[in-house]
Order: sequence, then C-alpha cells, then structure tokens
Amino acid sequence: MKRVMITVAYDGTNYHGWQLQPNVITIESVLNDNLSALLKEDIRVIGASRTDTGVHALGNIAVFDTQARMPAEKISYALNQRLPEDIRIQSSREVPLDFHPRKQDSRKTYEYKILNSDFPMPVLRLYTYFTYVPLDVGLMRRAARYLKGEHDFKSFCSIHTIAETTVRTIFDVDVEKSGDIITIRVKGSGFLYNMVRIIAGTLMEVGRGNLDPEEIIDILAACDRRKAGPTAPACGLTLVQYDFLQADAIAE
Repeated sequence: MKRVMITVAYDGTNYHGWQLQPNVITIESVLNDNLSALLKEDIRVIGASRTDTGVHALGNIAVFDTQARMPAEKISYALNQRLPEDIRIQSSREVPLDFHPRKQDSRKTYEYKILNSDFPMPVLRLYTYFTYVPLDVGLMRRAARYLKGEHDFKSFCSIHTIAETTVRTIFDVDVEKSGDIITIRVKGSGFLYNMVRIIAGTLMEVGRGNLDPEEIIDILAACDRRKAGPTAPACGLTLVQYDFLQADAIAE
C-alpha cells in the first residue's frame, strides 16, 4: 500500500464544487471514478480544499491510497489520458502513509478577478466577475489592510458555515489593477465557507463608495454576516497556490 499526492488544476464551471454530493458531478467524483478505472481498485481521494460550485483551481491537493504497482510519478500522465479536458493533474508523487493534506500547517492563496470596464468580454466571462461601475482600487487596498492578521471572521462567512471556530489568520491581502482587471489576492492558513467571496464582495462595496475603508473594523467586530457586503459570484475565484510549510511532512 502507498499514499499518492496529486496536484489538481480545474475549471470549475461545469462542476458542483469539489466535494462528493448525491446526483451531481463534482471534481472529487470524477477523480474517484477515473482513478478507480485506471488502477482497477476502489479509490477515494482526500482533498485539501473543498472549493465551491463554479470555483477554479490551479493547484488543489489530494491524496489517495493504492496497491497498484504503477510508480506514483507516472500516475499523473496515465490519469490525464482519461480525465475531461477541464481537469488536469499537474504532478503526482508518493508521500508517507500518515500524510493528511487538511491536517498540515499550510498556506492557501486565492485570487478573485474582476473585469471593471464599460462592456463585458466574452472570453473572460467564466473567470472574472464583470461590473461596469467604476471601482476605486486605492480605497479597496486601504480597506484590505484591516483584514490582515488573526480575527473572528464570522461576518465574512456564510450563515451555513459549520466550523468549530470562525477565527482565522490572513497573512496577506492585496488589491492590484492591470488594464481592466482588478485582482484581489488573499493568503491565509484556512478559510471559512464563502469567506473569500464575501471579502471580495465587501471590498467591491468599498470600491463603489458604499462603504468607507475603516468600516471593515466595525464589520469584523460585529460578528454578523448582515454587516458585510454581498457574496461575490463564484466564477471570479481561483485557488492559485497551496503551500505546505514543513517539507519533511511530504518527503518520501
């Protein structure tokens, strides 16, 4: 028996998120089905980040156990021959049998992209949120600074969140603009349900002039979802990077 870690990139448009759900197609269900067919045994992956419906990823992480003799590093090549074009394995490698991706000290980086122009651009519609209302990036950047550090993010998570605590640590939040594309980049040790999308929606309210940047302080203190901005649509969100801090935890 060996445990294999795979790095998975996907366009989440056609999927009901990562996690297995009855009667719908998810990233996890597609991986399970294709790995089982490839390795001729029942395979069940364990994902590091359970992205929501319509959210994309450049490098989500998953592990699975197998008795197959195929070398771990070759599985990515073989699996990509079976997967649909909107899911691709970027790498595969053997890790210790006790390695669990959700129990490691890690850093996740998400990006939320906004197309801020007079008219939509069809080729960007699946990967950005479009708004023609001008957004003040300077105000958004000022507001983002108040989100850094350890806070209770209850105001920035869905009311349907099931978590032992809503306290999370954000290491960096940045807002950049290149041409008509505004990118909100958030790095943290972990995120609550819809947290990044609510952060994006709230920062856009600041950019529109509907909230002052300093109101972020009061929104955090309120611990009330109704105080924050709307949940931004999923299409603009991508999990861009997943880093494990202890290299020896994944050493073969």
